[in-house]
Amino acid sequence: MDYSVRAIAYIRNDRSEALDDNWDDVLSTVELAADVPSEALRGLEAFSHVELIFFADWAEDVPPAPWHRRPRGNPDWPDVGVFAQRNKDRPNRLLLTTLPIENLAERSFTVRGLDGIDGTPVLDIKPVFQWSVPRGTLSTPSWSDELGETYR
Repeated sequence: MDYSVRAIAYIRNDRSEALDDNWDDVLSTVELAADVPSEALRGLEAFSHVELIFFADWAEDVPPAPWHRRPRGNPDWPDVGVFAQRNKDRPNRLLLTTLPIENLAERSFTVRGLDGIDGTPVLDIKPVFQWSVPRGTLSTPSWSDELGETYR
């Protein structure tokens, strides 16, 4: 079964490579596609954060990328499946991130720390509601906390 999606916006920034780290300093503009009316952003000014779903057109599909691996090839970390990681090489190359909105304009908004390179297509934008964030205690393995120390 085939599915089709379309870009509703594009990421604009100075990053041209999908590097693993130092995304916190990257300022990105999420700019609506030409066929999306500016009214699609109406009401977004009331929200502090958005969730962005974007397509890593510069990543590898899984397969041929591996279904499991040691994150970042680090021999000290366990060999885990693609669904226990957040790496860019995914079965459908879909990425998701939650970000604070820094500035909202008529046809765009800016965010900091978005891990998508310039020109990356955005497939959806969702506001973050108080009730849509994780409930309860968040559990993560220690290797993921270690990875996060350098990701920022």
